[in-house]
Amino acid sequence: MAGIYPFSTVIAALLDESKPFPARYLDQFSDIDPDHLRQLKKVWQQIPLIRRKRLLEDLEDLLEKNTLLSFNDLAENLIKDPDAEIREIAIRLLWEVEDIERIPTLLEILNSDPSGSVSATAAGSLGFFISLGELEKIPNVLLKRVEEELLKAARENPKPLTRRRAIEALGASSRPEIHDLIVSAYASADPQWIASALYAMGRSCDQSWEKQIINRFHHSDESVRLEAIQAAGELALESARGPLLRLLEDEEQGSELEHAILWSLSQIGGEGVREKLESRLETSSDTDEDFLEEALENLNLTNDMASFTLLDVGGYEDQYDDIDGKN
Repeated sequence: MAGIYPFSTVIAALLDESKPFPARYLDQFSDIDPDHLRQLKKVWQQIPLIRRKRLLEDLEDLLEKNTLLSFNDLAENLIKDPDAEIREIAIRLLWEVEDIERIPTLLEILNSDPSGSVSATAAGSLGFFISLGELEKIPNVLLKRVEEELLKAARENPKPLTRRRAIEALGASSRPEIHDLIVSAYASADPQWIASALYAMGRSCDQSWEKQIINRFHHSDESVRLEAIQAAGELALESARGPLLRLLEDEEQGSELEHAILWSLSQIGGEGVREKLESRLETSSDTDEDFLEEALENLNLTNDMASFTLLDVGGYEDQYDDIDGKN
């Protein structure tokens, strides 16, 4: 529980290079008190760089496990840190924060940060606001501004990683220009560009990419295969179910690709998926057990959503039957 240790103790532990920083202090940075933040800022540059980075990485891991935590205040104070890696992690700590006040800062980083990895991370973070805009959760004028800046970055930014991340972020946009950008990236001979195109396809809610995605299940580059598999799940491509089940037979149990296949199958659902997940659970290691149980829970959600859809369709059919005098 935050606040149970004097913050001076936390500061002293950060400065003490002779010992690892205790994990029990990590949640002291969630919703950090303004006075504590001021204390931290005073000594921040005195803390060895590797220790600062490790602290933020630990906070990132903690946030992934517990989304009720918030390191927003700390991250916002570090988003312009002198160290590029610190800036990058700070952006990631703010990844899904629905605060439109962040947009100008992210656009500035996208266009001006000297580090390619930092500007690319800013592009990825702006993709979250594209998704919000498509759901009409941010003003349309802001959505258009973000789209225009990302389109410019995708076409003109001198850093290849930033151009790729901009295309990935734009995948969720319904702007017609995005289609050609994705097609161009997909046609590249560079696996990194193909992977970015597939990632964008997965964000698009557009099942017309079905053929391109399934065609990359057997690509020679593992990163391309991984993105294709994940895109099939994000779009819930029913035609991918059979190929994914067959692909699963060749993958080592517990591998990243196997996990990606199983998760995508849980997003698609349908015949044979539950049996396969349950079979894998029976023979799984302790480290895989939690993942497989989560995949089964996700499959239940997928099946529930499919049932609701069928009920809705059935309801409308009944109404039309009544109109036609069939009931």
